[in-house]
Amino acid sequence: MDYPIWNLAMGGGVLIGMVAIAHVIVSHFAVGGGIAMAVAETVAVRRGDAALRQLCRRTSLMLILISTVFGAISGVGIWVTIGLVQPVATSALIHNFVWAWATEWVLFILEVATALAYYATWDRVRPRTHLLLIWLYALAAYMSLVIIQGIIAFMLTPGRWVETHSFWDGFFNPSYLPGLVLRTGIALFLAGSYMTLAALRESDREARARLVRFLALFQVVGALVAYGGYRWWEVALPGSVRALFLGASPLLASLAGTRHLLLWALAAYLLLALFALLLPRLQRWPVTVLAMLVAFTSFGGYERLREGSRKPFVIRDVMFSNGVLVSEIAALNERGILSKAVWAAREEDGTAQGKGRAVFRAQCASCHTQNGYLSIRRIVAPIDADMIVGILESMRDDGQTYTTGAILHEGHAVTQGLNYPFMPPFVGTEEEMQALAAYLLTLKPATVAEVSHGN
Repeated sequence: MDYPIWNLAMGGGVLIGMVAIAHVIVSHFAVGGGIAMAVAETVAVRRGDAALRQLCRRTSLMLILISTVFGAISGVGIWVTIGLVQPVATSALIHNFVWAWATEWVLFILEVATALAYYATWDRVRPRTHLLLIWLYALAAYMSLVIIQGIIAFMLTPGRWVETHSFWDGFFNPSYLPGLVLRTGIALFLAGSYMTLAALRESDREARARLVRFLALFQVVGALVAYGGYRWWEVALPGSVRALFLGASPLLASLAGTRHLLLWALAAYLLLALFALLLPRLQRWPVTVLAMLVAFTSFGGYERLREGSRKPFVIRDVMFSNGVLVSEIAALNERGILSKAVWAAREEDGTAQGKGRAVFRAQCASCHTQNGYLSIRRIVAPIDADMIVGILESMRDDGQTYTTGAILHEGHAVTQGLNYPFMPPFVGTEEEMQALAAYLLTLKPATVAEVSHGN
């Protein structure tokens, strides 16, 4: 709202999702991989298991490439995309959690240093010293997850922070611990899946079966922990959020479908992990690759569900997806939305349609494109002038509807099968609303009758 909208045909939210899901899959492997390798090498040193230690050695290079290279690049990609698509929300997260971010960046530097040292010191230092390096890496990587989880969970369940604005109330929010348990399980089973691919390269059949079974333990335990964490996460959510995807008639059928997908994918993954645990000699790379793809599906499904459950907010009960704060609705209804979005106001050309275009840019363009993702042209095509005005009227808010803990606009429009409960409310003056309606009408395709009448 305070900054110009970055228009993308694919939609800014879709771009963020693509970059973020790629990053979290890699980052969770980096976390789980550190734990799995630390445990594996500890067991290998104590038992004198050369095959298990060689597995850690084979995996260490990929851990560096994934964690310190791809993880770092994709992490920067997230900052770039969220800074361009949601600059106000990004600024809010930085200001509220600046010391958490600073701590996480220090931990990431420790991750990089210990990962590089771990890989470079094979057979050059004593085994105990080498173990110290991988355990330091595992600790730094997991603590990064501990910190980031607090910030991510805050966006969905800010909890008491809405009243207190306390760092600790925002960080240790209602969904913090359940989400941390869930992500810990995900990190473990992702690590077990990938390392199984490396284990299958072992030439000795007996050793290969032993390694596969050892890693299957991480997969089974991880899947069970993730399932328990997910169920706990659901319980921790406010009832209004659960109503989006739970119950006989969920408010968002697409999110309900995503929930079913992630749970069924997690169940399928658990079966594949049990197969590796009980029949390690039969494990082959196609089955392992399939397990990884199923794991990615389950994890990606959870991320989509978590993001979608914030609708229509970017920070729930605090900031809408277009950057309007709940606390400023009443004031903006008096002053007008363009008093805040000065950059959009400069696009006015003196006409009602020009003013409406500026209002659209300020209030709607963060989600809707003209012809691409969530195309506004397709949305308004079947709607006549009176319906457009009626829908906008029904989406107005006086600053009282969106109170703490509320999720849905109680007066949302339901007109001829068109349902708009998950859009932010219309905020602005009556003149701005009429101007927006006039602009939306210009986007409707002209009918033959209208063209003839115009001639």
